[in-house]
Amino acid sequence: MHDHHDHSHESHKNIGVAFILNAVFVVVELIGGILTNSVAILSDAIHDLGDSFTLGLSWFLEKRSLRTGNSTYTYGYKRLSLMGALMNSIVLTIGSVLIILRAVPRIINPEPVEAGGMVLLAILGILINGAAVIRLRKGSKIAERVVSLHLLEDVLGWVAVLIVSIVLLFADVPVLDPILSLLITVFVLRNIFRNFKQIIKIFLQAVPEGYDIDSIEKTILEKHPEVMGLHGTKLWTLDGENNIMTFHMCTKTNFDLEGTVRLKRAIKETLAGLGIQDVTMELENLDNCSNTPVHHHSESNHH
Repeated sequence: MHDHHDHSHESHKNIGVAFILNAVFVVVELIGGILTNSVAILSDAIHDLGDSFTLGLSWFLEKRSLRTGNSTYTYGYKRLSLMGALMNSIVLTIGSVLIILRAVPRIINPEPVEAGGMVLLAILGILINGAAVIRLRKGSKIAERVVSLHLLEDVLGWVAVLIVSIVLLFADVPVLDPILSLLITVFVLRNIFRNFKQIIKIFLQAVPEGYDIDSIEKTILEKHPEVMGLHGTKLWTLDGENNIMTFHMCTKTNFDLEGTVRLKRAIKETLAGLGIQDVTMELENLDNCSNTPVHHHSESNHH
């Protein structure tokens, strides 16, 4: 559990660094856009300003999510981080649609692009946003992945600006700019959809990705022969990292209190090894399970 606490603090720090880098670069972009007289850079600065707001929101929610539970929010505030990821996904989707609406008319009627100081600004954009993406890619939380998509979009956008501005220094092919914008937007939307699907699954308390209830039940039955059967197994995740499991288990003989505590502790250790941190189990005598569909010990074979 200490490891997850460290992850959360690291996540908050990572998003904070990304927010500061992004906010500083918005100012650089606005000044650069005015100096180069480039509408493309100025509109990108407005897009980045929107990113800064959502990054700030993510940073705030990530910090709030570190608070421990209370009598009202018994599970704590970990899902606030997920709310931030959801809001960012929505904002990023709207931004991507606006980019498509802006790029399509420019493919039909290409406009001249200022190539002057754009090369320098593009290199600066790649370096600053790239540093933030690398920082966030180290994290494992969904919030970090969604925020890194904001910045990855900016990095790829600046790579496109760099390529286009270099080409435009030697040739008059302004249609390259909107074509590259569309390719980048499609790539970003694909990633948003993947993250959005995962966020919705977590809110609907689906079994976390990479887990299979049958296989977990078989592991418990194989490692703990005292358990004769399991039923009513539920497995979900709070935020994509903190996993929770509840189930009823049937035993052949009645356990005394000490035996029950020992068995439960051993099962919790087994499940902790599988990345399931919060486990609630109810012990029942095998006779009580006779009318309930049970995953029996006799069914489990070692694969």
